[in-house]
Amino acid sequence: MSLSERKKRILKAVVEDYIGSAEPVSSKALQGRLDLSVSSATIRNEMNELEQMGLLEQPHTSAGRRPTASGYRIYVNELMGSGDVTQDEAEAIHEKIRKGDEPSNAVSDASKLASQITALPSYAMQAMPGVVTAQRFELVYIDDHTFIIVVLLSNKSVQNRLVTLPTVTKPALLTKLSALFNASFTGKPEGDMTTELIAATERAAGDVTGVTAVIAGFVMEILMRTQVRHTVVSGTSNLLEHPEFQDVEKARRVLGYLSNEQELLRLPAPEADGVKIFIGAENVAEALRDASVVVAKYDAGDNMQGIIGVVGPTRMDYAKVAARLSYIAGGLAKVLAMGVPIGEISGGEDE
Repeated sequence: MSLSERKKRILKAVVEDYIGSAEPVSSKALQGRLDLSVSSATIRNEMNELEQMGLLEQPHTSAGRRPTASGYRIYVNELMGSGDVTQDEAEAIHEKIRKGDEPSNAVSDASKLASQITALPSYAMQAMPGVVTAQRFELVYIDDHTFIIVVLLSNKSVQNRLVTLPTVTKPALLTKLSALFNASFTGKPEGDMTTELIAATERAAGDVTGVTAVIAGFVMEILMRTQVRHTVVSGTSNLLEHPEFQDVEKARRVLGYLSNEQELLRLPAPEADGVKIFIGAENVAEALRDASVVVAKYDAGDNMQGIIGVVGPTRMDYAKVAARLSYIAGGLAKVLAMGVPIGEISGGEDE
């Protein structure tokens, strides 16, 4: 989307004013702030055009404008400057990470610190970088109500579960399901095990008792669990301090999402080391459609990758949040991956 320089300056000013005040921004307020040598009416016309382009919205007829998710995206991609980490914040980060004698403590403390310095809920985890998949399934019949699921994973580990169901499960159904799972579920990451695939497997097996869903649920659970070794969520109550989440239903959806470990594992992550920002509907989860996620990824050593992120309103100071997460991630990487003595931590890229 092509914007004139004046429109860019106006959009940037609206975003930054709205981030600071949480109040819609008027053309008159912008005229006093921007040195554009144009009238309030001209600025208002430009804001009208930005609204028509889907970058601003007017919550009430007599109100000013506020950014949309698309407006925030252009701001983040094109207009946002780099954030700074203050000396006090840098020292707090160093001190907090120094206290972690074990990697798990360092990750936990970093999550708490990220929440403290951003005033947002934060999460941290460590995960294996490679994708673990199922290589072979065996379903072992015990009796008409009991069977064992055995799954050989690509990391050469074996997972099993004893299943007892109130409905009758005959050996013929287990034999058919074993063949179908070996044909359709092996070599697939957890994210490819869709409801459509599960439903198609049920139909192919003639399963009307829900056995297919039980087996699929188990394999999806173990694939997610084998990826992540340590997960921490901190500062969830911080969400309620932001006016956007005075709406109880909005707050309930996000807090419910953060309290569900299985959902938490689905939070987005950058494809490489660095910081990634997901705004509004860019988050796949319905519960996060009114929120933004800022997340940093780093090398955690021992063939592990670390992730630290925050969840908050789309009205977020993205530059500051991204700078702080980058700094924390940089400190953790040096402690956990590079073997630098803890007292010699110098922070991340945004020093």
